Amino acid sequence: MNEDITIINEITEAEFPVSLKAYGDGPLQLSTDKNFLLFPALQEMGEIIEGKAAIAKVWESPVFEDFTSKNVLPLIYDEKKQLCNILVFNYVKAQQAVTKIVLEKPVEKNAKSGGQGKGRIHPVYRFYDQDGEYVFEVRYGDGKANALQRGLWTHTKNALKYFDSVTDGWIEYKHNTVLVKLFSHALISTHKGHSEALDSLIKDIERQKLSSAKY
Repeated sequence: MNEDITIINEITEAEFPVSLKAYGDGPLQLSTDKNFLLFPALQEMGEIIEGKAAIAKVWESPVFEDFTSKNVLPLIYDEKKQLCNILVFNYVKAQQAVTKIVLEKPVEKNAKSGGQGKGRIHPVYRFYDQDGEYVFEVRYGDGKANALQRGLWTHTKNALKYFDSVTDGWIEYKHNTVLVKLFSHALISTHKGHSEALDSLIKDIERQKLSSAKY
């Protein structure tokens, strides 16, 4: 589930967009790249891009201008273990860590793991740090591709060191189903619903303040 909202600082009146997402513990889409600009830009630079000058050229490309301006707040969940984690992908840290970008070709279906595995029908550019560890990727996704086959993606397991946890790690949600329902409903409800829910929360907080003042 995805929901784009705008947060306004009531003191400074500054505004910034936030994309709320609810994903399972695995691949996470950071940007849809609807105009299909990211992959072609990398393609012009070659199949292997490495070295400070070459990497700097990637970040200087107009299609990557808003790289650090994206604000994604995902609620990641593990349904089997009934755990959830609210994470923030650290774009700045990730960008500074990238030392190599590699074009990885399509993988035949059932070609991996002794005949098992789903394969990949489109190529992908994967970004790696100095330790050779995965940071994120740009998927091909031309006009024929669906939303899962295009855009900028990362992985909550493979790129964990590039995430900051708002909840300070995994928390159980089986004992707090109301809070989980609140998150899930907020992601798919309308602005009117958000406003009404916010009014109720504010009133509840005011009641707590009055109750505390009495003591």
